[in-house]
Parts: sequence; C-alpha cells; structure tokens
Amino acid sequence: MKKLAILIAGPTASGKSAFAIQQAKQHNGLIINADSMQIYDVLNILSSRPQEKELKQVEHRLYGYIEPQIRYSTGNWLNDVKKLISEKENREKNLIFVGGTGLYFKALLEGFISLPEVPFSLVKQIDKEVSKLSRNERKELLKAEDPQMAKILLEPDRQRLVRALSVLRQSGKSLAYWQQQKQHSILQTYEIRQILLNPDKHILNQKIALRFEKMLDLGAVEEVKSLLALKLDANLPVMKAIGVKQIASWLRGEISKEEMIKRSIIATRQYAKRQRTWFRKWRRVGSINTII
Repeated sequence: MKKLAILIAGPTASGKSAFAIQQAKQHNGLIINADSMQIYDVLNILSSRPQEKELKQVEHRLYGYIEPQIRYSTGNWLNDVKKLISEKENREKNLIFVGGTGLYFKALLEGFISLPEVPFSLVKQIDKEVSKLSRNERKELLKAEDPQMAKILLEPDRQRLVRALSVLRQSGKSLAYWQQQKQHSILQTYEIRQILLNPDKHILNQKIALRFEKMLDLGAVEEVKSLLALKLDANLPVMKAIGVKQIASWLRGEISKEEMIKRSIIATRQYAKRQRTWFRKWRRVGSINTII
C-alpha cells in the first residue's frame, strides 16, 4: 500500500491549518508547512502560524525555523522537505502538506530546477545596474548577454532580468539551460490527494478583516517592532510580509492606526485574490477535491 501525501492549498484565512489537523488525525499524518512566510521565526503572529494549542495536537514541521536575514527559496524548501521525509522516523508516515504558496506545491508535484547559488552581493549589483533601464533597454541587454533567454522573455521586467543575468554571470550558463534540466517529483512513491479550500469570497473577506484585528490584539505590532530592530535589508522576503510595511508606516507616524488596519486588510484581500487565481490553474492527473 502506498503512503499518502495530502496537499491542502487555498487562499489565506481559508481555514487550512484547522483542516490539516483534522486530516492528520484521520490519516495518522505528519503536517509539513508549505507557506513561504510561516518558515520565519520572527513572524509567528503575522504569518498566522499554528499556535501552541494546535502544535500539541499533531506533529508540525518546517515552521518558524529560518532566521529573517536569510533569503530562503523554493529550492531551499524542497531540499528541506527531502531531508525531512528521508529521516528514518518519517519514511513510513503519511504526509500532510498545508499552505498557500503555489510554487511550493508546484515543486512538490513537478520537481524543481536546481539553480546555482548566486551571492546576494551579485544580485544587488545587477539590480542596481538595470534599475534605471527602459523596457527596450532591458530587452537589448538580455539579448546581448543571453540570447537564449531573450527568446523566452520577450518583455523582461526588472525582476526577471535580474534573475536571468544573475544565474548567467554566476554559472556561465543561461537560465534556459538550467530550466531544461530533468525534474523529478519527490512524491513519486506516494498516493497524492489534492484538496483546495475555496470559501465564498465575501465570507473570506470578513474572515481576513477579523483575523487581522485579532493579530493586533495578540501582539503583531510588537512582532514588527522586533523585526525592524534587526535593521534588515528592505528587499528581504520577510520584510515584504503583509502587515510589516503597513505597521511600520504607522509606527513612524506616517499614517493613522485606522489607515494601517485598512491598508493591511486590503493587501491581504489582494493577496488572497492572487492565490485564488494561481490555484485555479492548479492541475495534476487525478481529481482535486474542492471544499466550499
């Protein structure tokens, strides 16, 4: 009998964590985080990580174990999952993956390209180099340095251009080369079930608003103060977590508390909308169970 891997996805505030605990109890499973913000140790409240009461019910892994100054990628996460499920005590366990990061699920199901590591100093250097380029200038630069990628990225934006040039200059090979390397799913030996939580939009919007108010009551402001005290680079992923920018603006006296709450809720709803769009395209051989 194959081991079971249940993939629970959906927009933020859709009730994934509670549903994952239910599934883990039913299938004697290990819950594994698949949310790119819940990995960071400083974002306990703002990332809506499972709390002590939930952690006591079922074993949870890959939550809050990465320091905020680290640039943690999908490839890093997939490698950590590989190590986790290869551990002797986990080899025969059913797995419950839960989160809202679409790329994590894509990597689980399709495998992931192992790109060469690029020093952050090189990324910053290239980003500065291309920051003031026009659209046509970006196209010409990519065409001159990486003709292969230029055929793929016909209209490269700043972020994609920086990524392509960073990989090229670090490895000496085009990003197109790395993208063509054979991929393997690490779940080949598992029976896979995909579950998409898809609550009504209006109900979800209400839950998002109520949850952010609760976050403030639980100490989200203190959490952001601790994060800001580290004086991290504003471009780090952890600094882009929803709520950080808005609360920081309020702490600096730039906006009122009411405006901070409003902006945070709007940003969360916009994020949920993007997640819905991504997961609508979530497909694999087999069925997707949709929970309304």
